[in-house]
Amino acid sequence: MLKLLIERADEVISREQILQFVWGYDVFPSTRTIDNFILAFRKYFEEDPKNPKHFHSIRGIGYKFTE
Repeated sequence: MLKLLIERADEVISREQILQFVWGYDVFPSTRTIDNFILAFRKYFEEDPKNPKHFHSIRGIGYKFTE
């Protein structure tokens, strides 16, 4: 998931795209799984996880990574 976000920096990636890329068509964990990964990325990579500079939530769509 991290690789996908970095490779597509500055692009909004939908939850469905993330699910398909990371887990494939046959396995669909809940979108909360994605949210939990993003929270973990923020805790690890962000200086202030509550005000992220790199991992952005795009309400109703998905996520975007910015450098």
